[in-house]
Amino acid sequence: MDSSLPQRILLGPGPSVVDPRVYRAMSAPITGHMDPRFLALMKDVRAKLRRVFRADYEVTIPISGTGSAGMEAALVNFLEPGDWVCVLSAGFFAARMADIAHRAGARVHLIETEWGLPTDPERVARELAGKHPKVLAVVHGETSTGVMQPLEPLAQIARDSGALFVVDTVATLGGTPIEVQKLGIDVCYSGSQKCLGCPPGLAPITASERAMEVLRARKTPVQSWYLDLSGVEKYWGSERAYHHTAPISLIYALNEALNLIEEEGLEARWARHARNMAALNAGLAALGLEALAPPEYRMPMLATVRVPAGVDDARVRSRLLDRFNIEIAGGLGPFKGKLWRVGLMGSSSTEANVLLLLAALEMLLAEEGVMSARGAGVAAAQASMTPEAVHA
Repeated sequence: MDSSLPQRILLGPGPSVVDPRVYRAMSAPITGHMDPRFLALMKDVRAKLRRVFRADYEVTIPISGTGSAGMEAALVNFLEPGDWVCVLSAGFFAARMADIAHRAGARVHLIETEWGLPTDPERVARELAGKHPKVLAVVHGETSTGVMQPLEPLAQIARDSGALFVVDTVATLGGTPIEVQKLGIDVCYSGSQKCLGCPPGLAPITASERAMEVLRARKTPVQSWYLDLSGVEKYWGSERAYHHTAPISLIYALNEALNLIEEEGLEARWARHARNMAALNAGLAALGLEALAPPEYRMPMLATVRVPAGVDDARVRSRLLDRFNIEIAGGLGPFKGKLWRVGLMGSSSTEANVLLLLAALEMLLAEEGVMSARGAGVAAAQASMTPEAVHA
């Protein structure tokens, strides 16, 4: 690695810090993508992904591409020109889902909600009453706002309307409870670089047999040859038919990242994310920073707070990076320059990172002229980390 590239403390909405074991796995010798040993590893990866998704769906694979490739695969495989899809949009990435559906020739019914709030299931039920969209699509954790959308009522609405339920878990998979099969999610996709703790470049996806039946009954070819699951599944399945050259080193990395998840325990990992985010939110509040997302809908791996009046967003983030080696992100869309997005994902979600960020941020806010009690953020975070607070 170029020595001029520093090892940053990645506390944005992704990518997250990668464990040294995952880096070591990536450095293993390349094999052919049809090598018997590599095919055996692929089988193991699929089994581990099923356990993370909590779904025993046959088609559970990592798409070769980033989370956006997973998003595109989750839509273009199941939508044909003229199909009706309902997209629940409350942020930047849901709007991208609608764009992809439009490009696939689908008729898009967009239910838009103010950024920073979850979609109201009752409104969705009213708008879909007596109607039968082919797909109902939603983002579980919207990283442009920090809002986590409750899935249970939407899953019921999808069942009642006969729609395939498509859920984006790019930011949430591995960091919070998601019961894909129990909820009845038909297509669920994610990204390797967030709570899964792997470098960017893979998009795990799982699809129910019901969804695959829809794919097999298509009248037209899938818009994307590369992302056509009917071809990709034959390489990952028992046929082992060549489709494209797999990103071998990234699959090594994903395999090791999944090993780390299994060693920690999925439930323990969920609890770690929730615990550290609660501490961070307590510290940010003690610094006088206003959260965007309502408390009951906040993601346990991403905090969003408004930039205080009179504070230069870009300058504070630049100084965090230059002086403390910490990366956080600014806002998107209408919140550009107005919002800080702080991620605690995968290996980035540690008590040490929470306390380091709060101490650094307090110092920089003081320099910006924003007054706060000395050590208030760190003290509040530490108080929330006590055994009594954790079990409250």
